[in-house]
Amino acid sequence: MATSPTKGDDPKVPPTSSTVILLLATIGDTTWRMFVPTIGLMLIGLWVDSQLNTKFWITVIGILVGSIIAGLLIRNQLRNVRK
Repeated sequence: MATSPTKGDDPKVPPTSSTVILLLATIGDTTWRMFVPTIGLMLIGLWVDSQLNTKFWITVIGILVGSIIAGLLIRNQLRNVRK
């Protein structure tokens, strides 16, 4: 005798609004963690390079440090989700 699928098993059931809001909040949280440190330190590096009349070395250092900070922030976010 076959049983009817439950609400969670039916792939045609759309996600609830709270699930969508949680997903969008997670996407937004991850996005700022990725781009704010990287772009912020890049812009600071551009400004310092223009003030010191250097080529682009401080900008590159800003991008690298910002990327490392972004990676650490994402790692911390993933650790908090698992708990």
